[in-house]
Amino acid sequence: MKAKKILKIIVVLLLVLVGVLIAVPFVFEGKIKTLVKESVNKNLNAKFDFSDVDLSFFKSFPQATVTIEDMSLVNFKPFEGDTLLVAKTVSVSMSVKELFKDKSEPMVINSFVIDEAKVNVLVNKDGKANYDIAKADASEKSETPNDAQEGFSLSLESYSINSTTIGYTDEGSEMQLLIDGLNHAGSGDLSAEEAKFDTDTEALVSFEMDSVRYLNKNSLKLDALIGVDLKNNKYTFLENKALINQLPLVFDGYVKLNDDNQEVDVTFKTPSSDFKNFLAVIPEVYSKNIGQVETKGNFEVDGFFKGIVDATHIPAFNIQVVSNDASFKYPDLPKSVQDINLKTTVANKSGLVKDTYVAIEQLSFRIDEDRFSAQSFISNLTENPMVKASIKGRLNLANLSKAYPVDLEMALKGILEADIKTEFDMNSIEREQYVNTKNEGRLKLSDFEYTSDEMKHPVAIAIADVTFNPKTVALNAFEAKTGSTDIQAKGTIANLLGFMFNNENMKGDFTLNSNNFVLNDFMVSEATAEQEETNEENRSDEQAGEQIKIPSFLDATVKANANTVVYDNLKLKNVTGVLRIKDQKAILENVSSDLFGGKLTLSGDVSTKTETPQFNMSLGMSAFDIAESFNGLDLFKALTPIAGALQGKMNSNITIGGNLNNDFTPDLASVSGDALAEILGSTISPKNSQALSLLGDKINFIDLDKIDLNRLKTTLSFKDGMVQVKPFQVKYQDVAINVSGSHSFDKTMSYKATFDVPAKYLGNDVKNALAKLNDGDAEEITVPVTANIAGTFTQPTVSTDLKQATANLTQQLVKQQQDKLVNQGKDEIENALGSLLGNKKEKDSVASKKDTVAGKKEDDIKKAAENAFKSLFGKKKKDTTN
Repeated sequence: MKAKKILKIIVVLLLVLVGVLIAVPFVFEGKIKTLVKESVNKNLNAKFDFSDVDLSFFKSFPQATVTIEDMSLVNFKPFEGDTLLVAKTVSVSMSVKELFKDKSEPMVINSFVIDEAKVNVLVNKDGKANYDIAKADASEKSETPNDAQEGFSLSLESYSINSTTIGYTDEGSEMQLLIDGLNHAGSGDLSAEEAKFDTDTEALVSFEMDSVRYLNKNSLKLDALIGVDLKNNKYTFLENKALINQLPLVFDGYVKLNDDNQEVDVTFKTPSSDFKNFLAVIPEVYSKNIGQVETKGNFEVDGFFKGIVDATHIPAFNIQVVSNDASFKYPDLPKSVQDINLKTTVANKSGLVKDTYVAIEQLSFRIDEDRFSAQSFISNLTENPMVKASIKGRLNLANLSKAYPVDLEMALKGILEADIKTEFDMNSIEREQYVNTKNEGRLKLSDFEYTSDEMKHPVAIAIADVTFNPKTVALNAFEAKTGSTDIQAKGTIANLLGFMFNNENMKGDFTLNSNNFVLNDFMVSEATAEQEETNEENRSDEQAGEQIKIPSFLDATVKANANTVVYDNLKLKNVTGVLRIKDQKAILENVSSDLFGGKLTLSGDVSTKTETPQFNMSLGMSAFDIAESFNGLDLFKALTPIAGALQGKMNSNITIGGNLNNDFTPDLASVSGDALAEILGSTISPKNSQALSLLGDKINFIDLDKIDLNRLKTTLSFKDGMVQVKPFQVKYQDVAINVSGSHSFDKTMSYKATFDVPAKYLGNDVKNALAKLNDGDAEEITVPVTANIAGTFTQPTVSTDLKQATANLTQQLVKQQQDKLVNQGKDEIENALGSLLGNKKEKDSVASKKDTVAGKKEDDIKKAAENAFKSLFGKKKKDTTN
């Protein structure tokens, strides 16, 4: 019974303890949440925030763990809105008794853990840093013994930083450092004045300066035992092992933090001299598994840093990399790299940054019988870098992938021969004083072949021969083929060094010749329907809207000559012209070509500087075959759809401008311009145009295919998808036809054709009516007959106004008769003036007779006109000459 009671008491105590452990956090959470926010924000010129705070006794019992979730630190001016730090969780552990301290006493933190943080450190061009956020009064307090009167203080025993990214950007020096995938942990008693701290670090390091990337996700691992002397602020490397990619290094020495500077005295070296150390420097993704590689010779890295670090000095240092008579061979590759010799020094003797230099005294190797060597010396790095370099050798490019396991995006083939020397300083390059540079030598590439997903066919370069001169680089010969296209080129580049080192546009003049130039050879073939659909689903918005861009770095002039240029279904012959490329604009000058049995001249420009590409062109067409032009040019179809019914030649001048689609075809809805066309000896085939065919069926007194179009000139303008045709006139025998109207690129139209029809063509009814009038002048009357052509090109409609035409003819004939009767009346009145008073009744009778005759004749004319116009439309054609 006693044992049962004891067991019950223990159970009750445990339950009470668990209840307390669960309940207490709720009591203290509010206190900690307020304490954290207030103590941090009042000391920072930045906004510190988080979503929640959790207090637990279970994670590290008997210690308490405070976890801050979704922590962020956002800058104020001058970096307002920039996020300095975000972290998924930050956990700190402390003794439970720390929770019961008065607000004026600091809580002592024993350990912390940071998970999934991102740190973005930025130093602007003025030298201001976004991490300099401590308030001035807080900085002053930190220098006094009263610093730890409230808030938190550190007495670390352990810490860890997991899955963290740290970015550092210095805009002034154009330097960027990225530490990605950082996992770092440390343990030891930092509360003691002297202690040993055990650290373990791994990360991927990238480093870029002045647009040159020196490190790209290089793997870094460091397992180090560090002696910590807090009294003297001295940190000593005791036991350590580092791996840079797969290169092992060991360190010795110390770093001491003084009030005004830092003392550095560190040495490092490779623990062994095996040449595999060289392969280990290369990122593993490229060097693959080096464990099975056969190597011979040595590779050693040895160096030191020693001196003071302050505002003007860095430690003096010397790093030497040496390899002698080395070789390596991968077991699954047929070739080996032999006779490898390397001696490189990176050093600074004075402690001034400007005196740093890099000397590659020797770099040479051999693959089969091909030897290659290089030397360079770079000094005065920070003020006016001076470069002296040379390369010499021969390489069979196909052997590279046979000796080294590199995954090339394209298969290489060809022979590279080089013998080049260069010497220059960056100030001369920046000032374009190329007379101060020294360049000499030759680079030759022959029988070079490569394939790429960006090219439809393999590219074969028979020869590319380049000579380096003090001022220019000369392209002596260039011959290449791809698909059905052949290219031969020569030229000069005026500023190769400025292009390579000073972000200048490449300036050059070239001539290009081709026997056959097929534009489609430079376009990737379309995917199958299934592939296209799949790609469309996986394609991002940015890729879907990808556009062709004229390179912004080019400032070049190309004089081109081609016997044949083929684009889609067009075949241009004897093409000549000048292409000037600058500021993302291609300017075409004096381009001419034989096309469609005539001559094409062209000038204008295409610009891709704006988001939507734009173009402006002036085209001259001389003696073009109309039918070929209509079938070959979509723009011609859109501007003059009626041309499909014409046979013959034409001259034309077109000015056009607008936007381009992503594939560089004109966006018809945006184009505008003017066109002038002259027809040369053309005939009409109405059957080739539904509108003309329908018009011919409606009007039986004209054969449209017999209309004379020779030397006809027409003018049209187009804008916002509409084409306006200015009025023009054609003739059929003695019938004048006036045409005007418009159509849109969506194939709707509204045209008017007015026929000035002589009365003699209006049929026997009108002829008889005219004969009864006994008036020869009536036969010279012409009547305007209007045909309205509407609808679409494929479904046209033709309508005529018979009522108006009838009224017009009637009005003309009646007016003639009225004028005649008036003249006759005047004669009769003059004869009767002598007996005016005695013959009043007779005069009234005469007048009445005139009115009766005139009215009867008007009715006869109107009836005859109606019958005539009814016979003109909708019936079988008659021989209009009879």
